[in-house]
Amino acid sequence: MKPGFSIRFCGFPLPCTQTYKLIRKQRGAKTFESGGLRFEVMWDLSRAEYESGPEPVARFYIIVLINSERSLILGDAEHEVKKEILESKFCLVSRSEGFSGSSSSYSTRARFCDAGAMHDIVVEYGKCDDDEKQPVLWVLIDKKKAIQVNKLRWNFRGNQTIFIDGLVVDLMWDVHDSLFSSSSSSNSNNGGGRYAVFLFRTRSGCDSRLWLEEKDKNRDSTEPEKTEFSLLISAFKDSK
Repeated sequence: MKPGFSIRFCGFPLPCTQTYKLIRKQRGAKTFESGGLRFEVMWDLSRAEYESGPEPVARFYIIVLINSERSLILGDAEHEVKKEILESKFCLVSRSEGFSGSSSSYSTRARFCDAGAMHDIVVEYGKCDDDEKQPVLWVLIDKKKAIQVNKLRWNFRGNQTIFIDGLVVDLMWDVHDSLFSSSSSSNSNNGGGRYAVFLFRTRSGCDSRLWLEEKDKNRDSTEPEKTEFSLLISAFKDSK
């Protein structure tokens, strides 16, 4: 029996239309389109080594490009593929994290650009010691306070600009449902909980710079802009 493999491409979120390909040739390349994306699959199993199972363990490669950007590499023989293909650039453009429970403090880590460092991010809101009737929102980056929003019952939605790794980052929040939804409405709409949403989004192009030099202003408009990155934090808080 000749070696082969199958590959399935799915959109997000599921369920959705899926593209399934069964490949039996030992070596080759295949290109197809699905969901508005161009997929390129390159593989070589002709000299693959196997152990007890059907999966190869050495001397093979399977490479997937999506819109000419590297998305998946399997195997140890990728050096046989053209250098320009392996050096194709890719970057993370968005990430979403969900939290649930009774806590009003949420922590995660994120990198806002390819050359930037990984940062610790904490979002917390609750009662203020000076005025227990007016909750306060804090956002900390690497244990340093980035913003503080007072009188959150008046400022339950809003946005502020912060700077991370020299980038302009728009921080937006919406805690209206978490602060004002009654137990009865929460129970009927989302199973007894209340939502809060926080979004960090970097700016692209000229808006991403803290300042512009004269040579930047005269830059060719055809030059590709920086890719935006977004971090979405969705918090589901139990009603009590």
